[in-house]
Amino acid sequence: MFTKTMFTKTYATVMDWQRTLLYRDGVLERTLEPGRHRYDEKRCKLVTVDMRPRTLQVGGQELLTSDGLSLRVSFAADWAVTDPVAFTVAAQNAEVVLYGAVQEVARDLVAAHTLDELVAERALLGSGTATVAAAVERLGIRVDAVRAKDLMLPGELRKAALETVLARERGRAELERARAEAAALRSLANTAKLLTDNPVLLRLRTLQVAASPGAKVVLDSRENV
Repeated sequence: MFTKTMFTKTYATVMDWQRTLLYRDGVLERTLEPGRHRYDEKRCKLVTVDMRPRTLQVGGQELLTSDGLSLRVSFAADWAVTDPVAFTVAAQNAEVVLYGAVQEVARDLVAAHTLDELVAERALLGSGTATVAAAVERLGIRVDAVRAKDLMLPGELRKAALETVLARERGRAELERARAEAAALRSLANTAKLLTDNPVLLRLRTLQVAASPGAKVVLDSRENV
């Protein structure tokens, strides 16, 4: 005597930005495309994968530069799933593998340059996209860009950099002050020479001052006014 088994039919809707893997009795049967699908709820399991582009944030990493200095750098990776099957079965957590790949590339990039080079040219830290993409290609992931977001110097280096900037600005201020004083002295020297070469001008200037209200002029008795 045979008992007729009743199948429980359930419907699932797959959105445009999704792909859903349908497993029957633990075995992948097919990938469901966007739309409405009917499946046996008792025997089947659905795994939905989001295919939209996304960004992975890799928080500040304490890394050493080629000249042995510590630098804290945060990265971001723009990526998307291209193969939902590989993304699901090739690793227990594909995002964790991607995170580790970005960390490793970041460490290599920072170690290849000095601190001055990295501070002066942040684009040096954006050259690891191809390396990360190759590391996670088997996981059904496409990596569009890997870029450095923030560069943070240790406290002592920040203080030293600030002191350097302040010293440079103080030097510029002193230079401008010296230039102004030199210009004033040159002007006085030129005026003195002019008056020495033309005594009449000094007399005329004296008369102008004497004509001003409240002005007091003291004449040298040896001068012939």
